[in-house]
Amino acid sequence: MATTRAVVFAYHDVGVRCIKTLLSAGVEIPLIVTTRDDPTETQWFASAAALAAEYGLPAVAPDEVNTAELERTVRDLRPDFLFSFYFRSMIGAPLLKVPRLGALNIHGSLLPRYRGRAPVNWAILHGERETGATLHYMSERADAGDIVDQMAVPILENDEAREVFAKVCFAAEIILARSLPGLINGTAPRMPQKLEDGKYFGRRRPEDGKIDWTRSAREIHNLVRAVAPPFPGAFGQVDGERWMIYKTRVEPRTIEPSERARLFGSEGNCFVACCDGSVLRIVAAADGAGPVDLPTAARQLQRHPVGLG
Repeated sequence: MATTRAVVFAYHDVGVRCIKTLLSAGVEIPLIVTTRDDPTETQWFASAAALAAEYGLPAVAPDEVNTAELERTVRDLRPDFLFSFYFRSMIGAPLLKVPRLGALNIHGSLLPRYRGRAPVNWAILHGERETGATLHYMSERADAGDIVDQMAVPILENDEAREVFAKVCFAAEIILARSLPGLINGTAPRMPQKLEDGKYFGRRRPEDGKIDWTRSAREIHNLVRAVAPPFPGAFGQVDGERWMIYKTRVEPRTIEPSERARLFGSEGNCFVACCDGSVLRIVAAADGAGPVDLPTAARQLQRHPVGLG
């Protein structure tokens, strides 16, 4: 039986785990196409380039992906499949048409929901209780092709983005492993997406982490955990000073609603009394001088609460 060949476009933890999944299944990988690391970005994730070097696999990180040169290179390799695993560029139609058995992508949501960029972060921000990974055929429209397989993972109340991403990575590995036999022998399902049931989301920027203090405790909490480190973090103005808010908890109690949120101290903790009467506890924060000593701040705020927003 002929060996299955796949050219892989990969980056990040999902890229590394899925490459290992292909290799474990006996798939030959004649080329890995990856993305150059951004020197301004915290490199908290695994490297597809390092994995390629470890396994002795050919790898390139071109400045441009959709070029005639790369298309010729991939075509000459005669791949059965082209896979994209958290690759950071859109792969154009000429490349998608090269593989004999199809071009497929792993996306970090339960498509058609949360198509586009940063799906884990967006799902947490919107208070979703689950997300997952989807294996689907690629088309010229992003994240819109037929679905082969999906797996859901829970988003717990206090899960941060990195924790949820780890679950999605595990789900991606599972659906790829269990779908490969069917993909190779031509029996894998192809389920058209109902795109009207989902929505496309764009990339998130560091400035999107700004806290709107008029929001509820739950909404602020969702923002904080959606962008918690290693992502850029949530921030807001506190008494004229910029605070980075790294960790929060929604309190079970409520207080009288007001037109303006305020920061107050009680029993050694700092709390935000939100406009709708919900209460948020600040668990970790930093200002321009470094980590905020929250028990000391709480004693000051107990005497002199601070208005927010």
